[in-house]
Amino acid sequence: MHAFDYHRPTSLADAKALYATLEDPMYVSGGMTLIPSMKQRLAAPSDLIDLSSLSELQGIAQLNDAHGATLRVGGLTRHNEVADSALIQQHMPVLGQVAAAIGDNQVRNRGTLGGSIANADPAADLPAALLAMKAVVNTQDRQTPADDFFLDLFETALDAGDIVVSVDFSPPLQAVYEKFRHPASGYAVVGVLVARYADGVRVGVTGAGPCAFRACAMEEALNQEFLPQAVDAVDIPDAGFNSDMHASAEYRAHLIKVLTKRAVQTLLS
Repeated sequence: MHAFDYHRPTSLADAKALYATLEDPMYVSGGMTLIPSMKQRLAAPSDLIDLSSLSELQGIAQLNDAHGATLRVGGLTRHNEVADSALIQQHMPVLGQVAAAIGDNQVRNRGTLGGSIANADPAADLPAALLAMKAVVNTQDRQTPADDFFLDLFETALDAGDIVVSVDFSPPLQAVYEKFRHPASGYAVVGVLVARYADGVRVGVTGAGPCAFRACAMEEALNQEFLPQAVDAVDIPDAGFNSDMHASAEYRAHLIKVLTKRAVQTLLS
C-alpha cells in the first residue's frame, strides 16, 4: 500500500471543499473495494476522505411526493441496515432481499449503498435493484435516474468529486430478486430483479455485462403476458457479455432467461 493522508470531515460541505484542494483524493465509505485495491497497489490516492461520520448521508425515510410514497435511502446506509429496516420490509421488501444477498455478513456490516453503486462492479447486486425500481441517484447538486447512471465497466454518471447523498426508490406492487451466486465471493454471476408496477414490468440485470442493464425485450414480453413461458421466445444476444472461468457469455445469457422465469413464477405463486 502506498502512503496517503487521511481526512475525516464532519459535514458534506467540508468533504466537497476538501476534495477540491487535494492532489489525487478519493472518498471512502465502507472501504470494501477501495481498501483491498490499495493493498494490492491497484489504487494509490494521495488522500482518503472518510465519509463514514456524515450522519446527513445515513438512514432510511419515506417521502410523500407527487409520485406517491418514495423511499429514500442515504448513501452511507449500510447493507445490513437496509436488510433489517422495518420501513423497507413494509414498503419494499425486495430491497431488503437484495441487501441480505450481498457478500457475507462482514461486508454487509461495513459496505454502503452509495459506495456499492458508485463503484459499479459488474457483478454487484444493488445496480439491478436501482434499474428495476425506478431509482433516482441524488448527489450534492443533481439527480440522475438509474437508467442513465450505469455507463460501463466501473463507470457511472458521477463526476469527479461527486458524492452519492441518497437514492430514491419507487416501491413496486410486486418484486423479487433471483441470483446465481458465486460460491466464494457471493457476487452475482448473474442476478435478475423483476418488478411489477401499475404501468408495466421492469427487469434489472447484473453480472452478465460490463455493467447492470434493463432487459427491455424481457419487459416487453412480460407486459404482454406475465407468465414464465412468455420469455421463452425472447432472444438474448451474448455479444459483449462477461466471459470468465465461472461462466461463459453464452451461459450468462442463458441464466438471464432462467432467473427471469423463476422470478415470474415466484411472483405468481
